[in-house]
Amino acid sequence: MRNLLTLVFCSMVITASAQQKIDVQGHRGGRGLMPENTIEAMIHAVDLGVKTLEMDCVISKDNQVVVSHDTYMSADFMLKPDGSPISKAEEKALLIYSMPYDSVKLYDGGTKPYPQFPEQKRIKTYKPLLAELIDSVEHYVKNKHLKPVYYNIEIKSTPAGDGIEHPVPDVFVKLVMTVLNKKKITQRATIQSFDLRPLQELHKKYPKQVLSYLTANKDSFADNIKKLGFTPQIISPYYLLIDGGFVEQAHLANVQVLPWTVNDPEAMKKMAELKVDGMISDFPDRLITLFGSYQQ
Repeated sequence: MRNLLTLVFCSMVITASAQQKIDVQGHRGGRGLMPENTIEAMIHAVDLGVKTLEMDCVISKDNQVVVSHDTYMSADFMLKPDGSPISKAEEKALLIYSMPYDSVKLYDGGTKPYPQFPEQKRIKTYKPLLAELIDSVEHYVKNKHLKPVYYNIEIKSTPAGDGIEHPVPDVFVKLVMTVLNKKKITQRATIQSFDLRPLQELHKKYPKQVLSYLTANKDSFADNIKKLGFTPQIISPYYLLIDGGFVEQAHLANVQVLPWTVNDPEAMKKMAELKVDGMISDFPDRLITLFGSYQQ
């Protein structure tokens, strides 16, 4: 009986140790629960016990770094300043890069129900500046005497969007890094992108910055790294496109694996079995239930 209890205790210790190694990342702040990429979502994620706040950045007409996944005002969940809906036909004409930030801020990003996420709380809110979001989170964490949280910031760019939806990569990178340096959080920040170019620019000009290569292909780990041209600290693949061999090869190269967007508890368990280093999820509460809170 004593031996059995010892085995159970050891198993619990091993499980707890494994839990602490999983980097729980709230996708867009945890958009399954709160309006995406908002200050309210990030604060809620901190309260849940998320270690890393995942978010996206675009640029306004006046070169402000705005927290937003879309480069335009999405008809799915945004409302015009007067509260009227945005049609699918007009959404992509409402480019953030063509608006000064004081106009961007007038659009409502949290009142319209989002059918894809029925559990999402409805609140009137807006697309914040990256600087404002960081200030709000840092102030909240300090006042609550919590562990410092981390930031995973995606640069939303494509070659076709240069000069139309966003600035060219070197300008985009400089604008983001200026904010991170000013806020003194570069050591707690990761910059990620599907676009090779900003990552290559960052690697060249900011060699100490932690970088993550986002992928959505069936290529091997080695082929993805060859395409990128250097070895980043993190690779972030779509979770359905990886297996144990991919994770093993990444770890042999001293690269962490953080799959996206893992929302199903069974998929979360499978990813943990593959020994990934963390997961990005719309439902970080589910990850925390399985793997524990960063703030514990």
